Amino acid sequence: MLDRTVAPPVQPLASVTLPAADVLSLPNGARLHVLRNSAQPVVRLQIVFPAGKWYESGPSVSLLTARMLLEGTHTRTARQIADTVAFYGASLECEQGFDRATLTLYCLTRHLEQLLPLILDVATEAVFPEPEFDLLKTRTIQNVRIERQKNNYLASERFSRNLYGPTYPYGVTFEEELFQKIPVEAVRTFYQSAYRMSAAELFVCGDIDSAQQQLIANLFGQIQAQTDAPIVITPLSPVSAPLQDQVVVADSLQSSLRIGRLWVAPTHPDYHPLQVLVKVLGGYFGSRLMKNIREDKGFTYGIHASVSLREHATSLVIGTDVNAASTEAAMKEIRYELTQLQQDLIPEEELQTVKNYMLGKFANELSTVFEQCDKYKSLVFLNLPATYYEDFLHNINAVKRDQLRILAQQYLSPEGMIEVIAGPHQ
Repeated sequence: MLDRTVAPPVQPLASVTLPAADVLSLPNGARLHVLRNSAQPVVRLQIVFPAGKWYESGPSVSLLTARMLLEGTHTRTARQIADTVAFYGASLECEQGFDRATLTLYCLTRHLEQLLPLILDVATEAVFPEPEFDLLKTRTIQNVRIERQKNNYLASERFSRNLYGPTYPYGVTFEEELFQKIPVEAVRTFYQSAYRMSAAELFVCGDIDSAQQQLIANLFGQIQAQTDAPIVITPLSPVSAPLQDQVVVADSLQSSLRIGRLWVAPTHPDYHPLQVLVKVLGGYFGSRLMKNIREDKGFTYGIHASVSLREHATSLVIGTDVNAASTEAAMKEIRYELTQLQQDLIPEEELQTVKNYMLGKFANELSTVFEQCDKYKSLVFLNLPATYYEDFLHNINAVKRDQLRILAQQYLSPEGMIEVIAGPHQ
């Protein structure tokens, strides 16, 4: 009989192999990446443009461009686009990030051919009608006003500005007055320069055959750029300051805390071992911050420590919401946990638990072809070696307690952390 009081044995994850991607260089300079999996009759097509916040010509221009992309083309209205997508039971959206903008289609494999002309039309023939543009600006302003009534939004916004600097693309904050003045022509110009098919990376994954692959290559590979002038970005460096800051929210019953610093890039030799250190600190439900600040002190429902990975800068962020009266006590305990990792060796049992958690979570993140493609995309956009995930497994398994203590001394000094509190005056 099964003894349910005994945990099942943990099987070590010794290796991992991502499905091989077929990469085609298209005639116009774009690249098509294909990952096949016929387990389900579905397919995802993503067109990724260098059109995120990093590349924008003015504040919020990349955001407006991405959100307006489905509002109409030269031959289709927004309603016609939405009706066509709904008719085929598909999903179509455009998301703007800090570095890239991504047009994503999910559909049944048998409907891919019928939907491809629509995707091409949206990607290359968007018109940005002015009435919809004005409505979008109004809705965006209203949404930001609502968000800025929340302490966690204010804390994250100020933390990013202090971490990267107010002029660095990742640190630029929303300014309503400037946003209101953005003309639709600025968005159209950005679209012409940033949404160039010649600079795009296309990723298709799922149940796709060679004929469908060739159809995609033919359709998207022949589209030439409407302008030959790509966006030129002057290299910048983050400038962090000040180290301690507060956004005063009068009469608030809670405080939102953000603590962190700039972090090493994923190509740095310390990156993988530091992932273990961050997990021990606050990266899962049994972490030290959760045990101390949630379970022991009862200051919060949840607290996390995570690494925010972007193409041009990486950061460590510790975040939580606490009762306003517990603000200073919570900050003190966070500093305490940082110091403990610098002073004491992590117990072997705790370290092994974290390793098992990380390896199990990684294996679970490869359970679908879409997740496998997301891992593959990281290799492409972060210029990582093909052995990156093999190296991750090896380094996680090999990390030692004394190695982590040395890394904590180097990277987790409380004195070097940027701290932001959004809440009542302290």
